[in-house]
Amino acid sequence: MSQRIEDYALIGNMRSAALVGRDGSIDWLCLPRFDSDACFAALIGERDNGRWLIAPKEATKKITRRYRDETLILETLFETDSGTVALIDFMPLPRDGNDVIDVVRIVEGRQGRVAMQMEIIFRFGYGRVAPWVRHQDFGLQAIAGPDALQLHTPLELHGRDKTTVAEFTISAGERVPCVLDWYLSWHDAPAVLDAGAALEQAQRWWRDWSAHCKTQGEYREPVVRSLITLKALTDSETGGIVAAPTTSLPELIGGTRNWDYRYTWLRDAAFTLQALLLSGYHEKARRWREWLLRAVAGDPRRVQIMYGIGGERRLPELELDWLSGYEGSRPVRIGNGAYTQVQIDIYGEVIDALYTARRHGIQPDDDTWLLQLELLKYLEVHWPDEGSGIWEMRGPPRDFTHGKVMAWTAFDRAVKAIENFGLEGDAAHWRALRKTVHDEVCEKGFSKKRNTFVQYYGGEPLDAALLLMPLVGFLPAEDPRIKSTVEAIQKNLMNDGFVMRYSLEEGDDGLAGGEGAFILCSFWLADNLALMGRKDEARELFHRLLAIRNDVGLLAEEYDPREKRLLGNFPQAFSHVGLINTAHHLSLEEGNGPAQHHAEQ
Repeated sequence: MSQRIEDYALIGNMRSAALVGRDGSIDWLCLPRFDSDACFAALIGERDNGRWLIAPKEATKKITRRYRDETLILETLFETDSGTVALIDFMPLPRDGNDVIDVVRIVEGRQGRVAMQMEIIFRFGYGRVAPWVRHQDFGLQAIAGPDALQLHTPLELHGRDKTTVAEFTISAGERVPCVLDWYLSWHDAPAVLDAGAALEQAQRWWRDWSAHCKTQGEYREPVVRSLITLKALTDSETGGIVAAPTTSLPELIGGTRNWDYRYTWLRDAAFTLQALLLSGYHEKARRWREWLLRAVAGDPRRVQIMYGIGGERRLPELELDWLSGYEGSRPVRIGNGAYTQVQIDIYGEVIDALYTARRHGIQPDDDTWLLQLELLKYLEVHWPDEGSGIWEMRGPPRDFTHGKVMAWTAFDRAVKAIENFGLEGDAAHWRALRKTVHDEVCEKGFSKKRNTFVQYYGGEPLDAALLLMPLVGFLPAEDPRIKSTVEAIQKNLMNDGFVMRYSLEEGDDGLAGGEGAFILCSFWLADNLALMGRKDEARELFHRLLAIRNDVGLLAEEYDPREKRLLGNFPQAFSHVGLINTAHHLSLEEGNGPAQHHAEQ
């Protein structure tokens, strides 16, 4: 039985990531990439689908966790009647060649003498394939097809029903290292990793990286933790950022909205770049921009809303019927069928992201503007097209208001690229298109009956994505139509103090089941309140959002205010992007937020 989503913590090495529970069990790990098959899949199945537990044998009186300083090194402290023991978990940076992935767990006695247990169950293929396990002098080796694992540990290991177990006692001042290595089964086994040296190296690396964050003051801690999370979800080879390291964590317990988020969405680009650049991480933003250019290169008619980590285009959706799902939430899915959807807004997001990078001094290569010109040519013809919308609805295509706003954003940034940087293009033509789109959105996307902007032309439902209108500069936050829209969202889409994406009762999204409050949307509301000068309300909401982070500062995709638990894939990159951007909007430096930067353009 998996634990509550908020009871997990993240460790990672910018190639893959693992989730470690409060009980000392690694219940999720995909190797060697974020989107590879899992070898520990208990998170979305059962214990026998793979896990690695290290914990006291006796009952614990208290469990506390923290990340060491501004790093991704997790320390879990177990207090028992016999003493206190620490479990230190981390993933070292990939070795040279990136063909070995390591997970290090160090058991460290702090007080007294504590009896410990270890249980490790290897299951490749998302919990379906039991490998061939052999005991070795150094520990054990497990092989199945292309995947090989070796566990280096001084512990005495025993096999029991396709499970490896160990029992040991640790006293204050003692350390027991356990190092798990993944490598290709036809390669030679990697050299033994020195756990202590790897710990020191990882600690130095993360501290050095975090020191580059420009944010100071009361919000530094949540901002740095969010930046570290984004870094951990970034592939060090390609620069792509996965939306989350998990699949099929439900948007409602027992529900069917269970999606694979181990891919990279173009819509994240603008806000991710803003968060990185405003926090001082220009190099990371440059890598993300390069990934973006590679992914969308080619025929603009073939631009997708999402890609694999390396820019892969085919992400077929499959259901894994042998897994029981997180707390019975089925189906369990891998791949994501939404990659085939048409969403006009992505063109605006890409062009906005590239413009933002240029404004912050990230010099493009010679093809960057040429690519944008091709995207603009396509958008000139297709911006009136219907689509599936930002929330990837699987109902009928519509003229989603947010999509049209992002088409306006594309033409707006094209005009400003010429005005501000002297690039060549038909500025007069794009100004005219910008005005045409703006006029249409204000006419067709605004309901006189509700006195608000609405989700799609001719409809009446509200949509939290409308909160992006002032954030991209479409209309100022003081505009009466924006104010009335914000007030309507506060009245109709708030659930116990948090914002829902849209009303399931008002519209047809083509999906069954319910969902929690979408955390990013609440950050957008805080941004709007801050821009309106309602700073006290914005801060109150922001602090409410900070309070739902788990004990180590992580956020999932959604939140259930009534059950007071996190929902959806975890940790969610976009939730942490929202946190960073809102912190900048609320910072003591006036005009420091992303929306103010758009207003200055």
